[in-house]
This record gives sequence, C-alpha cells and structure tokens, in this order.
Amino acid sequence: MTDIKSGRSIGIWVVTIIAIAFGLLTIKSGGSVLFIDGIAREEAGNYVPFVLWFNFISGFAYLIAGVGLFMQKQWAVWISISIVTATIVIFILLGLHINEGMYETRTIGAMSLRTIVWTLISIFAYQKIIRH
Repeated sequence: MTDIKSGRSIGIWVVTIIAIAFGLLTIKSGGSVLFIDGIAREEAGNYVPFVLWFNFISGFAYLIAGVGLFMQKQWAVWISISIVTATIVIFILLGLHINEGMYETRTIGAMSLRTIVWTLISIFAYQKIIRH
C-alpha cells in the first residue's frame, strides 16, 4: 500500500515512526540517567556505563536513520545496518562484562529489543530502498 501524495509505503511510515520514537525515548531515558542526578539514576540501578553511553549516543543515530528512511535514502539503510552491527558488538562486550561485574538483567532485555528492532528495520529498509 502506498500513500499517493508522497509515494511512501505504509511500511516506510511505520518504520520511520518506530525509528524516531525509539530515538527520542532512548535519548530521554539515557540522558536522564547520565545528566540528571535524581530518580531516573536511582531507578537505573547497576547500569553499565559504556552500554548507557552507547545507547544514548545511538539515539541520535536512530533519529538520523529515521529521517533518512522517511526520505527513502540509501545512506539511511547503511546507517541502520551500522546501528545493528554496533549494537551487536556492544551486546557482546556486555556479555563479557557480565562475567566480571554488576549489571541489571533488564539491560539484556533492552539490548535484545534494540538488536531485534534494528535488525528488522534494516532488513525492511534494505528490501524497500536498496533493492527497490
């Protein structure tokens, strides 16, 4: 299904909204823990600093990718693939950290969600933008 006015498929709209919403939420949640000494930091518990910083910075990449996906630009597909690749690397490093230090179990869930979401976005974007 395609939006006649813009030529964008409903899928592109959905992926764009997910990427941008994910980016905004990631920046807000990460920034709250990193920069505001308060309840968000307390509730974060034993967060892993390098994972938190990675996720916070990635939030900006999510926004850039989301805008590029909306414009159906090939570079946005490559940013999406880079996000997945970097997330997997950080996830592996988190696994190594778990053997050595403290962490929150929900970090594993959050990293799993990020990996799955961006893998699906990347596959969809590749098929719709690169292969199209």
